[in-house]
Amino acid sequence: MPLCSTKRALLAIAVIVGLGVAGLSAYFYQQRRPLPGASTGAAPELLSLLPRDAPAIGYLDLARLRRLENSPLAAFLGLTSAGPQADREYTEFVRASGFDYQRDLDQVAFAAWPQSLVPQARGMGENPILAIGEGRFNQERIKAYALRTGRVVRNGSQSVEEVPGSPPLSLTFLSSTRIALASGKNASELLAKLDTPAAPEAGAQERIRRVAGAPIFAVLRTDQLPSSFYSSFGNSTQLERLARSVRGLTLAGQPDGDKIKIAVDAECESMSNALELSTLLDFLRLGSSMALAGPKTRRQMNQEQAAFLLTAVHQVKVGHQDKWVRLTLDVTPEMLGARTNAADPPRSAPRASPLAH
Repeated sequence: MPLCSTKRALLAIAVIVGLGVAGLSAYFYQQRRPLPGASTGAAPELLSLLPRDAPAIGYLDLARLRRLENSPLAAFLGLTSAGPQADREYTEFVRASGFDYQRDLDQVAFAAWPQSLVPQARGMGENPILAIGEGRFNQERIKAYALRTGRVVRNGSQSVEEVPGSPPLSLTFLSSTRIALASGKNASELLAKLDTPAAPEAGAQERIRRVAGAPIFAVLRTDQLPSSFYSSFGNSTQLERLARSVRGLTLAGQPDGDKIKIAVDAECESMSNALELSTLLDFLRLGSSMALAGPKTRRQMNQEQAAFLLTAVHQVKVGHQDKWVRLTLDVTPEMLGARTNAADPPRSAPRASPLAH
Protein backbone atom coordinates (compact mmCIF):
# COMPACT_ATOMS: atom_id res chain seq x y z
CA MET A 1 0.00 0.00 0.00
CA PRO A 2 1.62 3.30 -1.05
CA LEU A 3 2.38 5.83 1.67
CA CYS A 4 0.53 9.10 1.62
CA SER A 5 2.51 12.33 1.39
CA THR A 6 2.08 13.03 5.13
CA LYS A 7 3.48 9.64 6.15
CA ARG A 8 6.37 10.03 3.69
CA ALA A 9 7.20 13.41 5.22
CA LEU A 10 7.06 12.02 8.77
CA LEU A 11 9.27 9.10 7.77
CA ALA A 12 11.80 11.46 6.17
CA ILE A 13 11.83 13.61 9.31
CA ALA A 14 12.35 10.52 11.47
CA VAL A 15 15.27 9.40 9.31
CA ILE A 16 16.88 12.88 9.44
CA VAL A 17 16.44 13.10 13.21
CA GLY A 18 17.86 9.61 13.64
CA LEU A 19 20.89 10.42 11.52
CA GLY A 20 21.37 13.66 13.41
CA VAL A 21 21.23 11.93 16.79
CA ALA A 22 23.68 9.28 15.58
CA GLY A 23 26.04 11.94 14.24
CA LEU A 24 25.90 13.97 17.44
CA SER A 25 26.40 10.86 19.55
CA ALA A 26 29.47 9.89 17.50
CA TYR A 27 30.82 13.46 17.78
CA PHE A 28 30.41 13.65 21.56
CA TYR A 29 31.82 10.14 21.97
CA GLN A 30 34.87 11.13 19.94
CA GLN A 31 35.34 14.33 21.93
CA ARG A 32 35.00 12.51 25.25
CA ARG A 33 37.71 10.01 24.34
CA PRO A 34 41.16 10.92 25.69
CA LEU A 35 43.54 12.37 23.13
CA PRO A 36 46.04 9.60 22.24
CA GLY A 37 49.59 10.11 23.43
CA ALA A 38 51.92 12.00 21.09
CA SER A 39 54.53 9.20 21.32
CA THR A 40 53.43 6.53 23.79
CA GLY A 41 56.03 4.24 25.30
CA ALA A 42 57.61 2.80 28.45
CA ALA A 43 59.45 5.22 30.72
CA PRO A 44 63.26 5.03 30.41
CA GLU A 45 64.98 3.44 33.41
CA LEU A 46 66.99 6.61 34.14
CA LEU A 47 63.79 8.43 35.08
CA SER A 48 63.31 6.09 38.04
CA LEU A 49 66.41 7.63 39.65
CA LEU A 50 64.98 11.15 39.68
CA PRO A 51 63.37 12.57 42.85
CA ARG A 52 59.61 12.16 43.06
CA ASP A 53 58.91 15.77 44.02
CA ALA A 54 60.37 17.30 40.83
CA PRO A 55 57.66 19.34 39.05
CA ALA A 56 59.53 19.19 35.74
CA ILE A 57 61.41 16.28 34.19
CA GLY A 58 62.93 15.66 30.79
CA TYR A 59 64.80 13.04 28.81
CA LEU A 60 67.12 12.98 25.81
CA ASP A 61 68.23 9.78 24.05
CA LEU A 62 71.43 10.89 22.34
CA ALA A 63 72.45 7.36 21.33
CA ARG A 64 69.21 6.93 19.41
CA LEU A 65 69.53 10.34 17.76
CA ARG A 66 73.17 9.67 16.88
CA ARG A 67 72.05 6.74 14.73
CA LEU A 68 69.80 9.02 12.66
CA GLU A 69 72.46 10.51 10.42
CA ASN A 70 70.00 12.53 8.32
CA SER A 71 68.09 13.92 11.27
CA PRO A 72 68.20 17.74 11.55
CA LEU A 73 67.76 17.37 15.32
CA ALA A 74 70.89 15.20 15.60
CA ALA A 75 72.85 17.69 13.52
CA PHE A 76 71.47 20.63 15.49
CA LEU A 77 72.70 19.00 18.71
CA GLY A 78 76.11 18.43 17.13
CA LEU A 79 75.80 14.63 17.09
CA THR A 80 76.74 14.14 13.42
CA SER A 81 79.62 15.17 11.20
CA ALA A 82 77.31 17.80 9.68
CA GLY A 83 76.79 19.46 13.04
CA PRO A 84 78.37 22.75 14.14
CA GLN A 85 82.01 22.79 15.14
CA ALA A 86 82.95 23.15 18.81
CA ASP A 87 84.48 26.35 20.12
CA ARG A 88 87.98 26.59 21.60
CA GLU A 89 86.85 26.41 25.24
CA TYR A 90 84.88 23.20 24.72
CA THR A 91 87.74 21.69 22.73
CA GLU A 92 90.03 22.34 25.71
CA PHE A 93 87.48 20.72 28.05
CA VAL A 94 87.40 17.59 25.85
CA ARG A 95 91.21 17.42 25.74
CA ALA A 96 91.56 17.76 29.51
CA SER A 97 88.64 15.59 30.68
CA GLY A 98 88.58 12.98 27.92
CA PHE A 99 84.80 13.45 27.67
CA ASP A 100 82.91 14.63 24.58
CA TYR A 101 79.11 14.57 24.79
CA GLN A 102 78.96 14.22 21.00
CA ARG A 103 80.38 10.69 21.20
CA ASP A 104 80.39 9.65 24.89
CA LEU A 105 76.98 10.64 26.27
CA ASP A 106 74.14 8.21 25.46
CA GLN A 107 71.20 9.31 27.63
CA VAL A 108 70.31 12.21 29.90
CA ALA A 109 67.42 12.50 32.36
CA PHE A 110 66.89 15.71 34.28
CA ALA A 111 64.65 17.14 36.97
CA ALA A 112 64.00 20.83 37.63
CA TRP A 113 62.37 22.89 40.33
CA PRO A 114 61.55 26.19 38.58
CA GLN A 115 61.54 29.12 41.00
CA SER A 116 61.55 31.70 38.22
CA LEU A 117 60.96 31.56 34.49
CA VAL A 118 62.46 34.97 33.82
CA PRO A 119 66.17 35.10 32.80
CA GLN A 120 67.18 37.93 35.15
CA ALA A 121 69.89 38.31 37.78
CA ARG A 122 67.95 36.27 40.36
CA GLY A 123 66.09 34.28 37.74
CA MET A 124 66.77 31.12 35.80
CA GLY A 125 70.37 30.70 36.99
CA GLU A 126 69.14 29.88 40.50
CA ASN A 127 66.64 27.27 39.36
CA PRO A 128 67.71 23.92 40.91
CA ILE A 129 68.41 21.35 38.21
CA LEU A 130 69.51 17.74 38.65
CA ALA A 131 70.73 15.67 35.69
CA ILE A 132 71.79 12.04 35.37
CA GLY A 133 73.87 11.06 32.36
CA GLU A 134 74.69 7.60 31.08
CA GLY A 135 77.64 6.94 28.82
CA ARG A 136 81.41 6.53 28.90
CA PHE A 137 83.36 8.59 31.44
CA ASN A 138 86.97 8.83 32.52
CA GLN A 139 86.26 9.50 36.17
CA GLU A 140 89.79 10.45 37.23
CA ARG A 141 90.26 12.98 34.43
CA ILE A 142 86.82 14.52 34.92
CA LYS A 143 87.38 14.85 38.68
CA ALA A 144 90.80 16.36 38.12
CA TYR A 145 89.32 18.90 35.71
CA ALA A 146 86.58 19.82 38.20
CA LEU A 147 89.15 20.24 41.01
CA ARG A 148 91.07 22.84 39.03
CA THR A 149 88.70 25.37 40.60
CA GLY A 150 86.53 23.19 42.85
CA ARG A 151 86.83 21.04 45.96
CA VAL A 152 85.78 17.62 47.26
CA VAL A 153 83.14 17.42 50.01
CA ARG A 154 81.29 14.56 51.69
CA ASN A 155 77.55 14.46 51.20
CA GLY A 156 76.31 11.53 53.28
CA SER A 157 77.74 8.44 51.63
CA GLN A 158 78.69 10.38 48.51
CA SER A 159 81.95 12.02 47.50
CA VAL A 160 80.95 15.21 45.70
CA GLU A 161 83.01 17.62 43.60
CA GLU A 162 81.77 21.21 44.03
CA VAL A 163 82.67 23.73 41.34
CA PRO A 164 82.02 27.45 41.94
CA GLY A 165 80.42 29.52 39.21
CA SER A 166 77.22 31.15 38.11
CA PRO A 167 75.39 28.90 38.71
CA PRO A 168 77.52 26.63 40.97
CA LEU A 169 77.80 22.97 40.05
CA SER A 170 78.12 19.74 42.03
CA LEU A 171 78.83 16.32 40.56
CA THR A 172 79.24 12.74 41.68
CA PHE A 173 79.60 9.39 39.94
CA LEU A 174 76.85 6.84 40.57
CA SER A 175 78.72 4.08 38.70
CA SER A 176 81.35 3.69 36.02
CA THR A 177 78.74 4.59 33.39
CA ARG A 178 76.58 7.12 35.25
CA ILE A 179 77.22 10.64 36.47
CA ALA A 180 74.93 12.97 38.41
CA LEU A 181 75.23 16.75 38.16
CA ALA A 182 73.31 19.41 40.06
CA SER A 183 73.30 23.16 39.51
CA GLY A 184 71.60 26.19 40.97
CA LYS A 185 70.88 27.13 44.55
CA ASN A 186 71.96 24.44 47.10
CA ALA A 187 73.20 22.20 44.30
CA SER A 188 74.82 19.63 46.60
CA GLU A 189 71.56 19.08 48.48
CA LEU A 190 69.93 17.93 45.23
CA LEU A 191 72.37 15.03 44.97
CA ALA A 192 71.20 13.76 48.38
CA LYS A 193 67.73 13.30 46.85
CA LEU A 194 69.16 10.47 44.75
CA ASP A 195 69.28 8.27 47.86
CA THR A 196 65.47 8.13 48.09
CA PRO A 197 64.04 7.88 44.57
CA ALA A 198 60.38 6.98 44.19
CA ALA A 199 57.84 6.54 41.44
CA PRO A 200 56.05 9.76 40.44
CA GLU A 201 52.37 10.22 41.30
CA ALA A 202 49.79 8.60 39.02
CA GLY A 203 49.04 11.72 36.97
CA ALA A 204 52.72 12.29 36.23
CA GLN A 205 53.20 8.63 35.33
CA GLU A 206 50.41 8.83 32.77
CA ARG A 207 51.86 12.00 31.23
CA ILE A 208 55.29 10.36 31.00
CA ARG A 209 53.80 7.29 29.30
CA ARG A 210 52.14 9.52 26.68
CA VAL A 211 55.52 10.82 25.43
CA ALA A 212 58.12 8.25 26.57
CA GLY A 213 58.38 6.72 23.10
CA ALA A 214 60.07 9.86 21.76
CA PRO A 215 63.87 10.32 21.92
CA ILE A 216 63.37 13.77 23.45
CA PHE A 217 60.54 14.71 25.79
CA ALA A 218 59.63 16.77 28.83
CA VAL A 219 56.78 16.65 31.36
CA LEU A 220 55.73 19.54 33.59
CA ARG A 221 53.33 19.64 36.53
CA THR A 222 51.74 23.07 36.48
CA ASP A 223 50.39 23.10 40.04
CA GLN A 224 53.85 24.18 41.26
CA LEU A 225 54.70 26.89 38.75
CA PRO A 226 56.17 30.08 40.27
CA SER A 227 53.83 33.06 40.63
CA SER A 228 56.04 35.00 38.21
CA PHE A 229 54.75 32.76 35.41
CA TYR A 230 51.13 33.84 35.87
CA SER A 231 52.01 37.49 36.37
CA SER A 232 52.89 37.64 32.68
CA PHE A 233 49.17 37.21 31.91
CA GLY A 234 48.25 40.34 33.90
CA ASN A 235 46.63 41.99 30.87
CA SER A 236 44.40 39.01 30.08
CA THR A 237 42.28 37.61 32.90
CA GLN A 238 40.83 35.01 30.52
CA LEU A 239 44.24 33.66 29.52
CA GLU A 240 45.43 33.63 33.14
CA ARG A 241 42.31 31.72 34.21
CA LEU A 242 42.80 29.16 31.45
CA ALA A 243 46.53 28.85 32.22
CA ARG A 244 45.71 28.11 35.86
CA SER A 245 43.23 25.44 34.73
CA VAL A 246 46.00 23.45 33.03
CA ARG A 247 47.06 20.48 35.19
CA GLY A 248 50.14 19.45 33.22
CA LEU A 249 52.13 19.91 30.02
CA THR A 250 54.03 17.42 27.89
CA LEU A 251 56.41 17.94 24.98
CA ALA A 252 57.59 15.27 22.56
CA GLY A 253 60.10 15.61 19.72
CA GLN A 254 60.16 12.82 17.15
CA PRO A 255 62.48 12.82 14.08
CA ASP A 256 60.63 11.97 10.86
CA GLY A 257 62.93 11.91 7.86
CA ASP A 258 64.36 15.40 7.50
CA LYS A 259 61.72 16.87 9.83
CA ILE A 260 61.21 17.02 13.57
CA LYS A 261 57.62 16.45 14.68
CA ILE A 262 56.96 18.54 17.80
CA ALA A 263 53.82 17.99 19.90
CA VAL A 264 52.91 19.98 23.01
CA ASP A 265 49.91 18.74 25.01
CA ALA A 266 48.10 20.61 27.79
CA GLU A 267 45.84 18.67 30.16
CA CYS A 268 42.98 20.93 31.33
CA GLU A 269 40.60 20.57 34.26
CA SER A 270 37.57 20.11 31.98
CA MET A 271 36.56 19.62 28.36
CA SER A 272 35.00 23.10 28.27
CA ASN A 273 38.29 24.65 29.39
CA ALA A 274 40.13 22.66 26.71
CA LEU A 275 37.74 23.92 24.02
CA GLU A 276 38.05 27.51 25.24
CA LEU A 277 41.85 27.30 25.45
CA SER A 278 42.22 25.79 21.97
CA THR A 279 39.98 28.50 20.50
CA LEU A 280 41.94 31.24 22.24
CA LEU A 281 45.31 29.78 21.17
CA ASP A 282 44.16 29.64 17.56
CA PHE A 283 43.10 33.29 17.80
CA LEU A 284 46.47 34.24 19.33
CA ARG A 285 48.24 32.32 16.57
CA LEU A 286 46.57 34.49 13.94
CA GLY A 287 47.35 37.64 15.92
CA SER A 288 50.99 36.63 16.31
CA SER A 289 51.29 36.08 12.57
CA MET A 290 50.21 39.67 11.91
CA ALA A 291 52.48 41.01 14.65
CA LEU A 292 55.54 39.17 13.30
CA ALA A 293 54.89 40.55 9.85
CA GLY A 294 55.16 44.12 11.18
CA PRO A 295 58.42 46.02 10.56
CA LYS A 296 58.77 47.06 14.24
CA THR A 297 58.77 43.43 15.43
CA ARG A 298 61.07 42.31 12.63
CA ARG A 299 63.69 44.90 13.59
CA GLN A 300 63.99 43.29 17.05
CA MET A 301 65.15 39.96 15.57
CA ASN A 302 67.72 38.82 13.06
CA GLN A 303 66.59 37.41 9.73
CA GLU A 304 66.97 33.77 10.81
CA GLN A 305 64.90 34.26 13.99
CA ALA A 306 62.15 36.13 12.18
CA ALA A 307 61.93 33.48 9.43
CA PHE A 308 61.74 30.65 11.99
CA LEU A 309 59.00 32.29 14.10
CA LEU A 310 56.93 33.37 11.11
CA THR A 311 57.06 29.88 9.58
CA ALA A 312 56.30 28.25 12.93
CA VAL A 313 53.27 30.46 13.58
CA HIS A 314 51.91 29.77 10.11
CA GLN A 315 52.38 26.00 10.35
CA VAL A 316 51.51 25.24 13.98
CA LYS A 317 48.20 23.43 14.36
CA VAL A 318 45.91 23.68 17.38
CA GLY A 319 43.43 20.95 18.28
CA HIS A 320 41.56 19.59 21.29
CA GLN A 321 39.88 16.41 22.44
CA ASP A 322 38.32 15.65 25.82
CA LYS A 323 40.43 17.59 28.38
CA TRP A 324 43.52 17.86 26.17
CA VAL A 325 44.76 20.65 23.91
CA ARG A 326 47.52 19.85 21.41
CA LEU A 327 49.87 22.07 19.43
CA THR A 328 51.78 20.33 16.63
CA LEU A 329 54.55 21.61 14.41
CA ASP A 330 56.85 20.02 11.84
CA VAL A 331 60.27 21.69 12.10
CA THR A 332 62.23 21.57 8.83
CA PRO A 333 65.97 22.01 8.19
CA GLU A 334 65.16 25.39 6.64
CA MET A 335 63.54 26.53 9.88
CA LEU A 336 66.75 25.60 11.73
CA GLY A 337 68.81 27.69 9.33
CA ALA A 338 69.82 24.66 7.21
CA ARG A 339 72.34 23.68 9.88
CA THR A 340 72.32 20.10 8.70
CA ASN A 341 74.00 21.01 5.43
CA ALA A 342 77.67 20.11 5.66
CA ALA A 343 78.48 22.71 3.02
CA ASP A 344 77.33 25.52 5.28
CA PRO A 345 80.01 27.62 7.01
CA PRO A 346 80.91 26.10 10.41
CA ARG A 347 79.19 27.62 13.42
CA SER A 348 80.26 27.67 17.04
CA ALA A 349 78.53 25.08 19.18
CA PRO A 350 77.05 26.20 22.49
CA ARG A 351 79.39 25.82 25.44
CA ALA A 352 78.35 22.37 26.51
CA SER A 353 80.58 21.98 29.56
CA PRO A 354 79.31 23.41 32.84
CA LEU A 355 82.71 22.54 34.36
CA ALA A 356 84.60 25.04 32.25
CA HIS A 357 84.13 27.97 34.64
